[in-house]
Amino acid sequence: MIIDINKARWERNDELILKDVNWQVKEGEHWCLLGLNGSGKTTLLNMINGYIWPSNGEITVLGKKFGEYDLRELRKSIGWVSTSLQQKLYGSETALHIVLSGKFATIGLYDQTDDEDKEQALSLMTSLGCASLVSRTYDTLSQGQRQRVLIARALMAKPKLLILDEPCTGLDVFAREQLLGMINKVVARDDAPTVIYVTHHIEEILPCFNKTLLLKQGEVFDSGATEQVLTSDVMSRFFDVPVEVERRDGRNWLFVKQTEPLWTSS
Repeated sequence: MIIDINKARWERNDELILKDVNWQVKEGEHWCLLGLNGSGKTTLLNMINGYIWPSNGEITVLGKKFGEYDLRELRKSIGWVSTSLQQKLYGSETALHIVLSGKFATIGLYDQTDDEDKEQALSLMTSLGCASLVSRTYDTLSQGQRQRVLIARALMAKPKLLILDEPCTGLDVFAREQLLGMINKVVARDDAPTVIYVTHHIEEILPCFNKTLLLKQGEVFDSGATEQVLTSDVMSRFFDVPVEVERRDGRNWLFVKQTEPLWTSS
């Protein structure tokens, strides 16, 4: 079992943020975590990474039960790409140094690296289409280029679990499709880690993400095989708005059914 969460709750200032969440991710599965802003996605990710502790419930990640294992060691087996990470990185660092720092899970490169490390970093950057950025500083990269570098960084430590937290945020449609194509290649690799893809746009859910968990107001609304979860009926109830889900080339596209005018004339 990659992730095993049982009745996890989390409270902050007497407000219940997560409510009895149950979620099991098995080896060989790749999941999408879908939810609107404020649904509790980030809180759940922080919990999986051991940055916050459940108020109630039990969590086991990569076979390590919380409370019985050093979570600092556990994090070395988890790659996490997020907007918050982007904001912590040093803009003056080169893309190569940022990728290399992934081996040590540090912000900034302070540890000694060898030729084998550099070979691995260059190989990852080549496979992710960003080898030309090796000497470029982070602050000169586009949003799409930064995401590729961050994914390469996450893969440096050969993680068993890779979490991609809304990686397409801020990308135009063309950059988004390029990044999704690259993510599809990562998942297809023989040595691919289990991947959790987090989003609130169903069109980003690639066919390789065979399982989907819907999180709504801190609760699991539904979970299971993606094709059974992403239906017009389920999505309409999930969003509390009549929608239609259309499947094209293995991807799902959502259309809101307009039941009344979006504006009225005075």
